[in-house]
Amino acid sequence: MSGAFLTLVAVFVGATLVRIPIAVAMLLGSLAYLVAAGRDIGLVADQIMNSLLGAYVLVAIPLFMLAANLMNASSISDRLFAACHLLVGRMRGGLAQIDVLVSVLFASMSGSAVADAAGPGLVTIRAMAKAGYPRGFAAAIVAASAVLGPIIPPSIPMILYALMANVSVAALFLGGVLPGLLLAAAMMLVVGVTAVRRDFPVEALPPAPERPRILKRTILPLGLPVVLLGGIYSGAFTPTEAAAVAALYALVLAGAFYRELGWGETVAAFSTTARQSAVIVVMICGAFAVNYAVTAEQLDKSLAAWIAGLGLSPVGFMIAVNLVFLVLGCFIDATTMLLVLVPVLLPTVAALQIDPVYFGVVMVFNVTIGLVTPPYGLLLFVLSALARIPLREIVRECWGLIGAIVVALALVVAFPSLVLWLPQALGYATR
Repeated sequence: MSGAFLTLVAVFVGATLVRIPIAVAMLLGSLAYLVAAGRDIGLVADQIMNSLLGAYVLVAIPLFMLAANLMNASSISDRLFAACHLLVGRMRGGLAQIDVLVSVLFASMSGSAVADAAGPGLVTIRAMAKAGYPRGFAAAIVAASAVLGPIIPPSIPMILYALMANVSVAALFLGGVLPGLLLAAAMMLVVGVTAVRRDFPVEALPPAPERPRILKRTILPLGLPVVLLGGIYSGAFTPTEAAAVAALYALVLAGAFYRELGWGETVAAFSTTARQSAVIVVMICGAFAVNYAVTAEQLDKSLAAWIAGLGLSPVGFMIAVNLVFLVLGCFIDATTMLLVLVPVLLPTVAALQIDPVYFGVVMVFNVTIGLVTPPYGLLLFVLSALARIPLREIVRECWGLIGAIVVALALVVAFPSLVLWLPQALGYATR
């Protein structure tokens, strides 16, 4: 590792310690590297623009975000909540079970953990608080179930991984289906045990005459994942085009059909999407700049050679990487880990003949756990602020759910067929 790259690391660490945004810190570190290495600083712009030029799939990210923001501005979350209430509302701790089911459905429309937590998650927290659930537990289950957003397709982090690894977005989406459902089942099991142990309430179902009307109100929202995923896997449109379809579907459904979006709400949804997209794009630009330095220093190849010298098997490598990433996830942003650290590992993945689709799904699963692990846990801070629940109450309640997520991750690592079976069954090439 050269002195120039150490300069990059020092500038990046120093910038983050003084609370400069991570994306800007990566750009500053990359500029410092070029200066220290005696290279033209214009290479930063050159590398970023060349990398972005062919990244057509990135257009999907703001469009999926727009779809999620439009749905959160309407009654779609409430409609999904009411329908799930009919399915599991009579179970002990039924409101918590409802939240997991709603997260599964919302994940199949948005691909964003934060959108899930800030939309249907807040609906669930209010309902659970009204029913007498501990507020910390209500926020903890919402944070944990929101992790499903990036795993069940469509998934914004999987789009980012596809860009870095040059693999099929559709294959990644399919690979996330079974792990996502496994994770949902694990969380529902933990909720069920906790509900019995702590004697959580049992909810009354709506009167029988109202149930057909409640189900009817969810038909159109549930049509979105059918159109979205059916269109992708049938070849009717690409994942990027599917994102545009999702945004248009949400806009027409909430604005024209339900008439719940005025100009103010619509403009607010677009403005929020623009801000969120800008953050991600700057993060991607910073990652491209850092990855240029990594490639120029041949650190990825050096890492691959070092790991090969250790004689690790593919399983041993996967276990080691997951353990390291679980620890790093407590301190480093999930997007940063995905954009900066994962590309460094890809040469080793290829050398060990690990399927890149399997590796991608596992890494997305892993880094999203960091969204709920203290002390960094972004979702914990988001829900603490939005629901005005002390952070310590949420953290105290989340450990059992984090354990369930880690167990589900271990099963996905141990059984690659959980990821690869569905893509292979539908004809996508995997290694």
